[in-house]
Amino acid sequence: MHDTATARTALIWMLSGAALIGTNGLMVRLAATPPTVSAFYRMLFAGVLLALLVHVRRDWRPLPRRIWWLALLPATAFACDLWLWHRSILLIGPGLATLLANAQVFFMALAGVLLFGERIGLRFVAGIALAFFGLWLLLGADWATLPADYRWGVWLGLGTGLCYAVYNIGLRQVQRAGDADGQGRGASAPVAQVLAMVSLLCAALLGLAGVAEGVSFAISTWQSLGWLLLLAALGHCLSWILISRAMQQLSVALVGLLLLVQPVCAFLLDIVVLDRQTLPREWLGLAFTLAGIFLASLKGRLRPSAAHDGRA
Repeated sequence: MHDTATARTALIWMLSGAALIGTNGLMVRLAATPPTVSAFYRMLFAGVLLALLVHVRRDWRPLPRRIWWLALLPATAFACDLWLWHRSILLIGPGLATLLANAQVFFMALAGVLLFGERIGLRFVAGIALAFFGLWLLLGADWATLPADYRWGVWLGLGTGLCYAVYNIGLRQVQRAGDADGQGRGASAPVAQVLAMVSLLCAALLGLAGVAEGVSFAISTWQSLGWLLLLAALGHCLSWILISRAMQQLSVALVGLLLLVQPVCAFLLDIVVLDRQTLPREWLGLAFTLAGIFLASLKGRLRPSAAHDGRA
């Protein structure tokens, strides 16, 4: 009975977290700020909130300087991720931009093969085929007639997936390298502390990008400020807390399936709130793409070669 209740709670957490992430694209759109500015405030506010959480829990640990240097990799990757994704949202809408960002599954698999000696099986190949067929239904049939800006937004969305894969790999490496006292005894830093560090470093990089672009960081309305705070607090911090807790109780296959709530939620909000016009063919394309992403995400079940541990 206890195990059933725990699994049901974890299921609710995972669905809630994935749905919250699915609203991020819409909140970026509603914030009505330049893409680099919205990305900067998302990471700044999220980093401060995560740091406060770690402080309140008295879980902040001193880390050696090398960890901060290592954290620059995921911070840079995520800064690029948000820089690309926020522009993709404005060009093609939050639904499709979020769906394309989930191509990180395929880039993660490629990294597994090239860097960690993992093997790719027929299931993963089938997932790629389904996903590309779905994208063709969504875009390919009309690709030549699409506006140049729209096509550019598609490429930006795919670039987001690549950057997000690099972020995931880099973040895991930082977490493994984190040592509580810097003496090499293997006690890793709290995940929330690592995320706070990466978030603040990411905000600094996005701030530099904004300065280089010459954009104003002034938030013009209270409404924009509200959306940016919600984006950081709900779409970034709370969603991460819910998902990370749920992952400890659910199977990897079920986690992969439930995370697809994220692009589905984003796509539906794009239609309902922003009046995106969708053809029956596009609905079919969405289904095929989601099926392909889920099938490919199961690749993590494959055994790596003997020379590597296979955990990216």
